[in-house]
Amino acid sequence: MEAERVYRAMLAHPKENVAALGQRLQMPETQLHQHLYQLNALALIQPSVHEDIGFRAIDPEPAMEVLLTRQQVDLAAQQMRVEASRAAAARLIAECSNLPQRAADPDSQRLNGPEEIRAQLERIAAETCQQIMTFAPGGAHTEADLAASREPNRALLERGVAMRTVYLDSARNHQTTLDHVEWLSRHGGQVRTAPTLPIRMIISDRRRAVLPIDTADARAGAVVLEGVGTVTALCALFESIWESATPLGAPPARDIHGMPPQQAETMRLLAQGLTDEAIAKRLGVSPRTARRIAAELLNDLEAHSRFQAGVHAVQNGWLPPTR
Repeated sequence: MEAERVYRAMLAHPKENVAALGQRLQMPETQLHQHLYQLNALALIQPSVHEDIGFRAIDPEPAMEVLLTRQQVDLAAQQMRVEASRAAAARLIAECSNLPQRAADPDSQRLNGPEEIRAQLERIAAETCQQIMTFAPGGAHTEADLAASREPNRALLERGVAMRTVYLDSARNHQTTLDHVEWLSRHGGQVRTAPTLPIRMIISDRRRAVLPIDTADARAGAVVLEGVGTVTALCALFESIWESATPLGAPPARDIHGMPPQQAETMRLLAQGLTDEAIAKRLGVSPRTARRIAAELLNDLEAHSRFQAGVHAVQNGWLPPTR
């Protein structure tokens, strides 16, 4: 890489000006200036106070720290955009599932009420041969629901079906749910947690997916989707969130600013204008807990309003600038 060769030469000969550097490297002046602009953009060199020199190279160690920090910020911003795309895709699928079912549509089946949902899930479980992938949002789960799911889960695992489930991070703070999650893990299921999940979802053998008709009430009804394109997209959504989720035995990792995932997610949801109640639902916590997290963020950002918090978050690099 020619820019790297220029940088190394500047480190080795810090007192040479641009003209002497070009002669040493046998590089045309226009080409050398292009590389200098590139190195300056990467914060590897800076304009020199000595006019006859032009630029000076930053020592490698602090230069690499600056470069890595900038890359981490860029990656964090990209991750936020990916998360927004995931949520938008999931909402679109949920909205499509809520449309009246087309007559004789071979790729979807509408289920009305908890009895139909339960019966269909039992049939799908019996027909599953390889794997089950599940998003389980909603925070704390009732003891009755968790107990009812154990025997079907045990039967699947004993048949050698691979089970991967993503719960909310808040499940780690609800002992009944945590006990069940640990039971599932002990019996061979793989469990991870994420700060938020886009939708409740079960995928069987990468060919059949079950989603709620109403995201606010999973018991109201569901839709079974078997279209290849739709199920493939849902599998990609699951794999993307699974990859970034935290394994059960590990604590959720903090981001580059030292924020735990739940707090970082709250910052993003606040920036989107969600209310405390909506944030609480997304995180699977009580509105009181959501208000406490939001108040802590405002305090950390030294902000007196949520709008000011958003401005400070962008200025501090906690959120990407709006475009």
